[in-house]
Amino acid sequence: MNRIKRLFVIKTKFEAFLVIYALALGAAQRGAIYIQEYPGLGGKILALACSGAVFMAGGMIIDALNHRQVSAG
Repeated sequence: MNRIKRLFVIKTKFEAFLVIYALALGAAQRGAIYIQEYPGLGGKILALACSGAVFMAGGMIIDALNHRQVSAG
């Protein structure tokens, strides 16, 4: 079971950036859908919220990785 759990642990900054990139692609796609479904200011605000969520999640991933590296070494 530990071998499977290790697959889902981000160990390096490269892995973190790959995860953040995947989140950004999904958020951009979702933002485009919001702009199409909700024309006007509402859709733009929802699309902006999608990209903002990626910035917040990416920052948390990088901070957690840095914290883990400092505490381990």
